[in-house]
Amino acid sequence: MAKLKVPVTQRDHSLGPANAPITLVEYGDYECPHCARAHSIVGALRDHFAGELRFVFRHFPLAQIHPNAQVAAQSAEFAGAHGKFWEMHDGIYENQEQLGFPLLFALAAALGLAEAELREALESSEYEPKVRADFLGGLHSGVNGTPTFFINGERHDGSYEFVALVAAIEAQLHAEAPL
Repeated sequence: MAKLKVPVTQRDHSLGPANAPITLVEYGDYECPHCARAHSIVGALRDHFAGELRFVFRHFPLAQIHPNAQVAAQSAEFAGAHGKFWEMHDGIYENQEQLGFPLLFALAAALGLAEAELREALESSEYEPKVRADFLGGLHSGVNGTPTFFINGERHDGSYEFVALVAAIEAQLHAEAPL
């Protein structure tokens, strides 16, 4: 089973307690329809394991098949630099069928972020190094498609359906429980 080679740090975007017994890391692509489906499943997992789960999202844009994935990831990083990563992240996935520059600019405006600043950041590729670092870390960890999940550093090779992920997380919780 593949292991997460790049440890979770403060540079990562995470939700949930830093000391949670379970850390779920997702490598995702904003244009991937499977990732959009997994987005709602992750929300349900966060509710189900409230207080016991930290969720970390890392970029893995498959730009050769998803032409808008890279610019979407950079837009999420731009929003993150303004304290709005998760709002942009959710907005992109919730409107994935409209993904493109008009959506990204509209989401930025709805978050109170200047379109001109986003446009400048995209033109200069200001946030490309962070997206690339996530992508390379994914490759190093054996990620070859999206979504790919790691549970406490171990790649989850099963289904990303809710029931399968709950079972895998519960198994990890019981494995970590003291005797």
